[in-house]
Amino acid sequence: MAKLNINGRTVEFDVEDDTPLLWVIREHAGLTGTKYGCGVAQCGACTVHLDGVATRSCALPVSALTEDQKIVTIEGLGEKEPHPVQQAWAELDVAQCGYCQVGMIMAVSSLLAQNATPSDDEIRSEITNICRCGTYLRVLAGVKLAAARMATNRG
Repeated sequence: MAKLNINGRTVEFDVEDDTPLLWVIREHAGLTGTKYGCGVAQCGACTVHLDGVATRSCALPVSALTEDQKIVTIEGLGEKEPHPVQQAWAELDVAQCGYCQVGMIMAVSSLLAQNATPSDDEIRSEITNICRCGTYLRVLAGVKLAAARMATNRG
């Protein structure tokens, strides 16, 4: 029986070592916000935070993780109140179909935690999640709005 820290809670599970983290999150922790997209860590729908860093969970085997590492999913990001990125997404109607947006929000919130005022080029190079609906301009606007709100909260 192995254990992981997901959203501040210990999740126990018994799976093969090569089982992707995504399936532990969805099937064993019952947190279905994190989505399966491509299975090869390209699209970003499965993005979670691993010790604060945006990580694609569909290709990360659980054997590569320890109980000490902190995993945060979309459910844990705005657990107490919506995260500024979630607020910006809702205000600007960033999502169209919405399937990719959970991973996008996780990637953006990680970026803003590391770089409070990213340039357009930094956003484009760091946020490599794929949006089939093409909401990239709204994503860019959402990042800027969230960054401005986070700066106001810090100041």
